[in-house]
Amino acid sequence: MIKSLFSSRLLLSSIFVSFLLFSCRSVPEDVVYFQDPGYGGTNPEMLISTTEPVFRANDLVNILVSSPVPSTAQQFNLGQSIEVGASGTTSSELDNNTQSRPGTYLIDKDGNIEFPVLGTLHLGGLSRNEAKRLLSEKLKTYIRNPIVSLRITNFQITVLGEVARPGVYLVPNERVTVVEAMGLAGDMTITGKRENILVRRDMGNSIKEFRLDITSPQIASSPGYFLEQNDVVYVEPNETKVKSSEGNINTLGIVLSVVSVLLTLTNIILRF
Repeated sequence: MIKSLFSSRLLLSSIFVSFLLFSCRSVPEDVVYFQDPGYGGTNPEMLISTTEPVFRANDLVNILVSSPVPSTAQQFNLGQSIEVGASGTTSSELDNNTQSRPGTYLIDKDGNIEFPVLGTLHLGGLSRNEAKRLLSEKLKTYIRNPIVSLRITNFQITVLGEVARPGVYLVPNERVTVVEAMGLAGDMTITGKRENILVRRDMGNSIKEFRLDITSPQIASSPGYFLEQNDVVYVEPNETKVKSSEGNINTLGIVLSVVSVLLTLTNIILRF
């Protein structure tokens, strides 16, 4: 009898320990980035979806016009301090304040800017190269071999949700991926849903959404992989975080409590 009771107690204890070990086992496939069968060294080359940002309403665009004859370009560089370089072209020394930077133009709701001498120019919907060609063609009437430089000075993205440092981030080089956005925001927290990252893109008259899985290396083939100005990246909380925020008791806690009660009852019974 005593031996049978001892065996029962030992069995319950073993079940309890096994349950603890199983519950605490880490699941790397839930948190590791860029997974794929055979990934690492021998993975085949992957296609990357690249897009060139286009100018939109409320963009701040800095425009610098250069020429082999610097004096002919001066009238097109509104408020900018122009210096003659060794090659004969012009350069501009600008401060880092993008809101007050000379030569910066705000694209209005109709996609237009007012440019010195040339008047109204429609840049909305144009890529950088398309806008440069447009300006160069119009400037040829006044300048021989004009050189046009354009840059969006308020290219920014917003990262929200389950990241270490949510916020708005300025991107000076106008090129950032969703993975780099995670890096800017201090990476995802352990409770972030890695396989369902949302990218929201304001298209002017509509909102476009992309869903990306950062656990897959194929993420680079998504049209939402390279972010555009004013994109919003949102990392959803996983199921555990959602249940915790709703005030629910964790399932593991319930099971552990039940097991603890059973063990207590077993000890009481064995004493009799």
